[in-house]
Amino acid sequence: MFRKRVIGMFMGEYNHTIDAKGRLIVPSKFREALGDEFVVTKGLDGCLFVYDNKEWTAFEEKLKALPLMNKESRKFVRFFLAGAANVEVDKQGRILVPSVLREFAELDKDVVLVGVGSRIEIWSKAKWEDASEYDDMEEIAEHMSELGLMI
Repeated sequence: MFRKRVIGMFMGEYNHTIDAKGRLIVPSKFREALGDEFVVTKGLDGCLFVYDNKEWTAFEEKLKALPLMNKESRKFVRFFLAGAANVEVDKQGRILVPSVLREFAELDKDVVLVGVGSRIEIWSKAKWEDASEYDDMEEIAEHMSELGLMI
């Protein structure tokens, strides 16, 4: 079955639950852009990163370009690739999140899927509530201007 894939940036926040077997419904807006197969891996800040196959391939190329002789590079590559898993969407729109990734992100029942541009993040609801406090946004915005981002 071929579906027209929607290309664009991921955005939005969706609350879902993960069942005892580790199955998680992926919001239809995200599924349209991801396709039937994609990659889930360990992410930063204690969440999981989700990439469509095109973005994952681009990310792999960047990882391959890192110097093998640099210990931090090896550790960085290992972190993302050792935890990576190809997942498939079932007929109910769910994916099976491997247990090693569920444990890493502490996904128990309530989860939040967040679109952040070229990827999706999967958070435990408790961690998301802690991570999504924006009381320091003015200060962060000032630092973003130093990186060349002007609003």
